[in-house]
Amino acid sequence: MLLVRDWMAREVVTVEPETTAAEALALCRKHSIRHLPVLEGGRLIGLISDRNLRSATPALGDPSRAEALQRIRVGDEMIRDVTTARPEDPVEDVAAAMYERKIGCLPVIEGDSLVGIVTSSDVMKALARLVGVHEPGSRLEVALSDRPGSLAGIAEITRDAGVNIVSVLVAPGPDSAGQHIAVLRLATIDPGEIVAKLGEAGYSVLWPPETRLGEGRP
Repeated sequence: MLLVRDWMAREVVTVEPETTAAEALALCRKHSIRHLPVLEGGRLIGLISDRNLRSATPALGDPSRAEALQRIRVGDEMIRDVTTARPEDPVEDVAAAMYERKIGCLPVIEGDSLVGIVTSSDVMKALARLVGVHEPGSRLEVALSDRPGSLAGIAEITRDAGVNIVSVLVAPGPDSAGQHIAVLRLATIDPGEIVAKLGEAGYSVLWPPETRLGEGRP
C-alpha cells in the first residue's frame, strides 16, 4: 500500500536539545542521514539537519570550527515549527507537503510518540512504484476530452488488445481548459496496435511519437 507507514524508516536516530553540533554531525555521518528529530522528554520539539549545523559553524579549515562545534547546541539551531505526518497518511499527500514547504523529510507521529521518519527519497521510491516504472512495458500518454467515459474508452481498447494496464495517472492539461492528460503504463513493449486503435477512436496520442513505435520489436 502507498501509505506513510509502508515507506517510513521506523528506527529513527534522534538527538536532544543539549546535543552538541559535533555530536549531531557525527551521528549524521555514521548513519548516512541528513535529518535528526529533536526529542525532549520523549516528545518531538524540533528538527535539525546537517545543513543547519554546517551553516551555523565556521567552514572547514577555520581554526575556530572545532570550538564552535563543541559550543553550539542542537537546541540553538533546530527548526521548532516542524511539519509532521501520520502513519496512515497517503504518500502523495506527504509529497505535496514536502514540495510546497520545500522540506526534505517529515517526522511521523502517532499520538504523542515519534514512530518513524519519511524522507524525500522514500517518497520518490513510493511514487516510482505507483507509476510502475520497475515493471517491464511501455509508456502511453493520451489527451482526454472533458466528457464522461473518456478514460474508460482507453481501458476498453487496451482490454480488446489483450494488454494489461500496469498503472494510470491523470493530470490537468497544460493549455486547454477542461482537457486532461492520461499517462498509462502498459504491460507490452510494443504499443503500436493500441496507438493505432486509439487514433481510429479519435484519441490524440501524445506519447510515444511515431518515430519510437516498434522499437521494442525483435
